[in-house]
Amino acid sequence: MPASADPTSEILAATLGGPSIGAAASPAKPIRVVSARISVWKRMANLWESRELLVHMVRTQLQVKYKGSVLGFLWSMLNPALTLVVYYIVFTKVMKSGVPDFAIFLFAGLLVWNLLSISLQEATGTIVSNSGIVKKVAFPREILALASVGTGVVFFCLQTIVLILAFFGFQYQPAYAYLPVALFAVVDLIIFTSALAIFLSAVNVYLRDMQHLVAVVLLVWFWAVPIVYPYQRIQSMLGRHGILWLAYLDPMMPIILGMQRGLYGQQVMPAAATGHVVPSVMPTFGMSSYYLLLLAVFAISVLLFVGALVVFGRLEGNFAEEL
Repeated sequence: MPASADPTSEILAATLGGPSIGAAASPAKPIRVVSARISVWKRMANLWESRELLVHMVRTQLQVKYKGSVLGFLWSMLNPALTLVVYYIVFTKVMKSGVPDFAIFLFAGLLVWNLLSISLQEATGTIVSNSGIVKKVAFPREILALASVGTGVVFFCLQTIVLILAFFGFQYQPAYAYLPVALFAVVDLIIFTSALAIFLSAVNVYLRDMQHLVAVVLLVWFWAVPIVYPYQRIQSMLGRHGILWLAYLDPMMPIILGMQRGLYGQQVMPAAATGHVVPSVMPTFGMSSYYLLLLAVFAISVLLFVGALVVFGRLEGNFAEEL
C-alpha cells in the first residue's frame, strides 16, 4: 500500500511547481534554498516577540561562562581592573604618555572596545557552536548573535562599576553636561555591534575562517582608534595631509570620542604638562558636533542592522545543510 503524501511536502511542491513527496513522479533534483521568504520587518517583529527568549539566552550564557567559578561575575570586573592597572603603569610610568588622569581616559575607551570585542568574538561562532538547536528548533536564529551582544552589554555594565570606583579612587568628576553624549554613544555602539554580530554569525557558517579573521581585525582595529593614545596623534598625522576626515569614516571613532568626552571630559592637556604647546586630548568642537557625528553613526548603524538581517535571511535557508 503506497504511503500517503506528506501535506507539508504537497504545499512545498505546489509552491515550487513540482510533484509532492509520495506522489507517482520521477525523482526531483534536490532544491537548495537561497532566499528566506520572510521580510526584514517581519524578522524585526519576530525578534521583538522573542525578547524573553533573548533574555533567557543571555542569562544562560552568563551561567555557563561562570559555572563552577568561585568569584563568578567578579571576574568580569577584575579582568578590566587588572588591564587598567597594567596599561596605567606602562603608559604613565614607563612610556609617559603625558595625558592627565590617563587611567580614566583609558578606561572610557576600553569600556566601548570591550563591548564590541567580546560581542563579536562570541557572536561569530555562535551559529556553528549551537548547531544542534539550529537544526532542530524553530526560532529566530538571529537571537543567538544578539544574545552574545547582550552578554557584552552585561559585562559593559559591570565594568562601568569599576569606572565609577575609579572616579572615587582618583577623586575625578566626569563632564556631567556631556553625559548624554556618552549615553548616545552607547546606543550607537549596541546597534552597530548587533549589526556586525548578526552578519558575521551568518557568514561564519559558510566561511569558518571568519572567527580567526575577526580576531586579527579586532587587534588591528584597536590600535587604529584613540584608546591608549590621545586624539591629537591622529589629528596631527592625518591633519597635515588634509585627510583627517578619513578617521571619521570609522563608526567607532565618534562612538569612542563621545564616550571619552562624557566620562573623561578634558579636551586639552594642561600647559604645565606640555610646555609651550597645548595639544588636544580630544576634538575641541562643541556638543552639537558630537551629536551630529553620533546621529550619523546611528543612521549608518540602523542601515547596517537592516542589511545584516537581509544577508542573514539569504543565508539562513541552508544553515542545516552547511552545519
